[in-house]
Amino acid sequence: DVQLQASGGGLVQAGESLRLSCVASGFKFDDYVIGWFRQAPGKEREGVQCISSTGGSGNLLQSAKGRFTISSDNEKNTVYLQMNNLKPEDSAVYYCAKGPFCAHYHGTYTDWGQGTLVTVSS
Repeated sequence: DVQLQASGGGLVQAGESLRLSCVASGFKFDDYVIGWFRQAPGKEREGVQCISSTGGSGNLLQSAKGRFTISSDNEKNTVYLQMNNLKPEDSAVYYCAKGPFCAHYHGTYTDWGQGTLVTVSS
């Protein structure tokens, strides 16, 4: 079975950092893209960043540029999202998802992890 285990969320103050992890299993990691999405209460799910096993990455969220960095460790089948200079508006449940290619549209992705909550206080 495909599994995507997201972790690393928590409560931080504005300006601090968090690193989220997504451990993937049950599929050939090299053949897919992993994307990070987020969803705040009352808002639509939005793409943050995505990465392929070859290291090619895409930024899906303008406000993440320069603050967030996605990376992968293919030996561990793990994708990371390093989030620096966090802002209260970054508060959301963050999900990782598996897809055939990087895309903004969440419907492109076929499997989702359970999400990890990030709360940024001002």
